[in-house]
Amino acid sequence: MQTRNKAKGEGPALQTVGQVGLGIMGGAYAKHLRAAGFEVVGFDVDAQRRAELKGLGGTAVKSVADVSSRCPVVITSLPSLEAVDAAFFGKDGLLDGAPPGTIVIEASTLPLEVKLGVRDVCEERGVIVLDCPISGTGAQAAVKDISVYASGPKAAVKTCEAVFSGFARSMHYCGEYGNGSKLKFIANLLVTIHNLSAAEAMVLGRRSGLDLNLVYDVIRDGAGTSRMFEVRGPLMIKGDYSQATMKVDVYQKDIDIIGDYAAALHCPTPLFEASKAYYSAAYAQGYGKEDTAAIHAVLERMAGMASAANNQASGKSSAADRKASGGSSAADRKASGGSSAAKRKPLKTRKAS
Repeated sequence: MQTRNKAKGEGPALQTVGQVGLGIMGGAYAKHLRAAGFEVVGFDVDAQRRAELKGLGGTAVKSVADVSSRCPVVITSLPSLEAVDAAFFGKDGLLDGAPPGTIVIEASTLPLEVKLGVRDVCEERGVIVLDCPISGTGAQAAVKDISVYASGPKAAVKTCEAVFSGFARSMHYCGEYGNGSKLKFIANLLVTIHNLSAAEAMVLGRRSGLDLNLVYDVIRDGAGTSRMFEVRGPLMIKGDYSQATMKVDVYQKDIDIIGDYAAALHCPTPLFEASKAYYSAAYAQGYGKEDTAAIHAVLERMAGMASAANNQASGKSSAADRKASGGSSAADRKASGGSSAAKRKPLKTRKAS
């Protein structure tokens, strides 16, 4: 692997890694790689992202070709099919700069046929592509709590082991190219469902008159917890989805990919299909640039509740919430059949023989 020349008296030579795409995920990879001692050469179409890389001590360059010409290993983390096409095959793209033998860690979530197409074209130029989608949210990436699903030539994966360790908690070698994406689709199917179930739980807890911090602390310590409940529960409690770790509009792409993949296999996905409408509603209600935890706000609206943010600011639940909890008034208690002993009827019992 390429290393920086070092002067006498310097520490160990630093390996050089390229990072194409410096957004929520790619920016986190770059940060951790720098902390692990790697030199990072990066590019993003957003000048602010390039400036952030410079702030980390990395090198920001003017094109993807500049990255691939300098780095024996390049990580790509891209948000759309258009971005993939431009980054790999556009003017000053990856193939314009990469010499034969370059290894690309393709970490985006993309349709399987796109991943295969990228590999095939790059292979003709002597560039090795690994299919390495990531399991974890942006918040998890920020603290290096992610897992890499690596698939492709085993020797190339082994060459990149130190790089994977530099930005991820774990790496699983998944076998032939494309298996990583297949596993990612399964993981995202579960994320889609579990995120919605976390939102349901929070709305039910609030309707029950419970403090949501209590709900969070108790449920995450029991069998009902999930990583999505643990990661996105705090956002739902605050009702603030502005610090997105996965934006609603970007996740629409992932949902479409999973749906198309399962449909092509004629595989039933009833819970996933039922979940999709709530993400579409979040997008339609203006949460496109906010975290997918915003589906909690969709359920709040369906329940006729004020948002969690407004509720938290007031320091108390609304009258509607208290009434819905089943214990807000004498009339409610009377209706429930539990207001007096006179209203309670004894259970019928069989006479002893």
